[in-house]
Amino acid sequence: MNIVSKTIKTDDKHRIAFDHYSTQRDTVVILAHGFYNNKDAFLFKKIAEDFSEKYDVLCFDFRGHGKSSGRFTWTARETSDLSSIIDYAQSKGYCRIGLVGFSLGAAVAIIEVAVNKRVNSLICVSAPENVWKINFHFWEKEMINDLILNLGEKGKGKFIRFGNPFLKKINPIDVVDKVSPVPVLFIHGQKDWLIKKSHSEKLFGKAFFPKKIKIFKNAGHAEKIFDKFAEEFKEECFSWLDETL
Repeated sequence: MNIVSKTIKTDDKHRIAFDHYSTQRDTVVILAHGFYNNKDAFLFKKIAEDFSEKYDVLCFDFRGHGKSSGRFTWTARETSDLSSIIDYAQSKGYCRIGLVGFSLGAAVAIIEVAVNKRVNSLICVSAPENVWKINFHFWEKEMINDLILNLGEKGKGKFIRFGNPFLKKINPIDVVDKVSPVPVLFIHGQKDWLIKKSHSEKLFGKAFFPKKIKIFKNAGHAEKIFDKFAEEFKEECFSWLDETL
């Protein structure tokens, strides 16, 4: 396994940092993290390492996160970051490209794939239908579990540089029907306190086939599904990617 760290510039001149896990396969999976995360965070790095057992992997930092420049714009400009990573994947000659987005990274993935069919398979983990409809149920027990995780070893290195949250955005629910013919799998945790599973259910309902939805009964938000149910999460993702790639 060869892991190379690089940067690439977006069309609006931001520097996007990424890691390329390569064994010279012909298939690559791009991992797009969510809000207040990055490619070097404990769980996200573990996801990249585990996925690299089956596929080449590109794991990157959205603007305002990790080692990338700029400020996070809450999905308004982040499609440029993702597009630049897809450009890189294509430049390396990959025959098939999978994309796995988490939380707001999944929102960006839907928006990008709706207008850009350069990926062959999409997985959306804890995707919001609309950024302004995120639930924030702070009183639920799972929020405390999330807080404990982020204050502990698994939260080290996480940070964000905030940008303008009021820039004009595209709502994933308004474009998810345009993702087709790219196959899409929606994954959500039943106990997600931040983005309730109804978001994925609504996105699934509006998406065209091929599509699938998987709700993890006792799981929380985004990468916490992997944290608690790593083998089941990987089995679900690998099965979908093997079938659609």
